[in-house]
Amino acid sequence: MYTVLHYTASYFKQWNTFVAQSKNGTFLFNRDFMEYHSDRFTDCSLMVFDGPKLVALLPANKVDDTVYSHQGLTYGGLIFSNKIKLAAALQVFKSVLQHLHEVGVTTLHIKSIPAIYHKQPSQEIDYALFLTNAVLTRRDAIAVRDNSAALKVAANRMEGVKKGIANGFTVQRSYDFAEFWKEVLEPVLQSRHGTKPVHSAEEITKLATLFPDNVKLFTVWQDNHIAAGTVIFESDTLAHAQYIAGGEDKGENGSLDFLYHHIVTQQYAGKKYFDFGNSNEQQGRKLNTGLAFWKEGFGARTMFQDFYDVQTVNHTLLDNVFI
Repeated sequence: MYTVLHYTASYFKQWNTFVAQSKNGTFLFNRDFMEYHSDRFTDCSLMVFDGPKLVALLPANKVDDTVYSHQGLTYGGLIFSNKIKLAAALQVFKSVLQHLHEVGVTTLHIKSIPAIYHKQPSQEIDYALFLTNAVLTRRDAIAVRDNSAALKVAANRMEGVKKGIANGFTVQRSYDFAEFWKEVLEPVLQSRHGTKPVHSAEEITKLATLFPDNVKLFTVWQDNHIAAGTVIFESDTLAHAQYIAGGEDKGENGSLDFLYHHIVTQQYAGKKYFDFGNSNEQQGRKLNTGLAFWKEGFGARTMFQDFYDVQTVNHTLLDNVFI
């Protein structure tokens, strides 16, 4: 019988230790990362115990009668012990749904962790969602470069690299997130999309201080001027492009092509995967073809990230699964 408890600060160390040792958790689930924006969300994270032993976590927040895993994170779902087996994982999921149902939550929204982030195979949650009649509500197409069998960088991207070389560009790791935010990222997002970065300059600086091996900024320079930059979130199995931005003349001077040629062929060539993220809008229903084409020029190809709604009352569907 599994016991489901709501996370409190008294479990801080145990939670973080479990994430680090889990088979599908990343630094995004560390409480220091999750709580940089705790004022925006009502935390509803759960911990699942088998007797005294912690076997799973659910990083989550709550809005009305719906629990999300987690609206402030790129991906989520159940984080499992590296020793858990499928039958036990299904029982854990049943226990979570039953607990949520008993406390008045009607719907659990799962923002799945793409398999490329798993340190070990860990798609138990996908099977559990199938068994509980979860509804697919969104599917994002993410562009992923497999470095073990990477395609060549396309000729049109190499043209940009050549422009960058001719312009005397250099790439360096920077620690001045505020400058990149002010000079490049914020103006670009505002002028092209009318939006702001998800993280403020202060927030990303704090996260980079807390996770210096995971949150990194790389910038392209020319004559003491930032021409382009990218923020990378680095996990065990891959590097993920969190932000990518270049000036208005990026196509003419090759700044982004120059930067990303360095990123994928040198800086992160040793990682198993490089995740460029999605090129979707409108909850996955629209594809930015130009952006997707640019990413594919660096050898990326398509994988999916799925989003599901499961009704907590459906925990009963797991009662008669085993034969």
